[in-house]
Amino acid sequence: MGYLYDLWDDFISLLFPRLCYGCGNHLLRNEKLICTECYIVIPRTNYHLDSENPVAKLFWGRCYIEKAAAFSYYNRGSRISRLIHNLKYKGIREIGFELGRIYAISLRESDFMKDIDLIIPVPLHPSKLRSRGFNQSDYISAGVADATGLPIDNVTLTRTTVTDTQTRRSRYERWTNVEGTFSVCDPDRLKEKHILLVDDVITTGSTIESCTSELLKIEGVKVSVIALAYAVV
Repeated sequence: MGYLYDLWDDFISLLFPRLCYGCGNHLLRNEKLICTECYIVIPRTNYHLDSENPVAKLFWGRCYIEKAAAFSYYNRGSRISRLIHNLKYKGIREIGFELGRIYAISLRESDFMKDIDLIIPVPLHPSKLRSRGFNQSDYISAGVADATGLPIDNVTLTRTTVTDTQTRRSRYERWTNVEGTFSVCDPDRLKEKHILLVDDVITTGSTIESCTSELLKIEGVKVSVIALAYAVV
């Protein structure tokens, strides 16, 4: 029976080729979304093993973050950038879940996740959410939750102001673009919690800084941060 299924699967793949969203190569029978080559060659930062990594240093003197890390490096045309593009703009939501799960497996093998209480995806404004149809950070967070068993809270932190795209903005312009755009609707739900903020790409850190500044107003809150990629600028 398994042999017949494999033949049928091969036939369907000839008619409707399944391609890797990272490199465009044909996926093999047991591959899904991301080919084995991409899984192997996408460079890992391993920032979660170094408390003084470049992502953590990004926030020094700006806001107090317990730990910060990113899965890979975001370079134009790289495999990880194509994966994130297919996630955000092509609507391949499963990519977010799979990359979040893969990253979380590495994180849980270190002390990085040791005292995290819950996951909060960086929110989109409701109008942007309606336009896109989903929040990519929700799916990344779902993958992290699947691998760690941590709960997700995607309702308490909200984005209250529509912001223009951050692309091609300077560090200062990015900060002023997101300053004061987030709020917490029920602070008591987050008291004394160690929150893991999850985003897709960290560039200057302005969005994370704005989120963190709001969260740290709550009694006893601690914030750590992860993203799928860190933009090398």
